Amino acid sequence: MITIFLQTAGDSMPTLIMFGLFFVFMYFVMLRPQMQKQKKEKNFQENLKIGSRVVTTSGLHGRIAQIQEDGVVIETLSGKLKFEKAAISREFTQQRFPETTGDKK
Repeated sequence: MITIFLQTAGDSMPTLIMFGLFFVFMYFVMLRPQMQKQKKEKNFQENLKIGSRVVTTSGLHGRIAQIQEDGVVIETLSGKLKFEKAAISREFTQQRFPETTGDKK
């Protein structure tokens, strides 16, 4: 009886190795990039500055007027709106929106 158990345990070793390799592969392909993306988004949201031009996840464009503990106030053409920091999806660079300082050529 013990020899039958040892024989079946020896046959399942390659299967266990394949499952282990599968989980390692899934970690590096799916879980790790997702965790890095979340860390990058959190870092972006913590480093928001007043005056930055941003776009929310709903597509609203505006400039950050105030940063509060529970969110940010975004100034748009129609007024000021308060959003959660998590609702800000990206920041526009100065190349896209150069500041108008009177240097018109």
